[in-house]
Amino acid sequence: MLEDKRKDLDSEKQKRLLRKLVEDLSRTEPDLYYRPTSEIALFLTKYIDGDSGLLAEEKSLLKRLSQRDIEVLLSLH
Repeated sequence: MLEDKRKDLDSEKQKRLLRKLVEDLSRTEPDLYYRPTSEIALFLTKYIDGDSGLLAEEKSLLKRLSQRDIEVLLSLH
């Protein structure tokens, strides 16, 4: 039961971080909003692997996600 709560908390943190990254990237990529979710997820995956400016804990949390996971989380927004 405690593990389920931790997974839910991690999932919420991941969603929040992804929304923040999308907002940050939208400033430099104004047409990001109009791109397909799969393309945005790929863009985010590369950004997370690169110089996203995330803290180590945040980066670790997001590195667990596959591109498909990111697509699903973005579509739930």
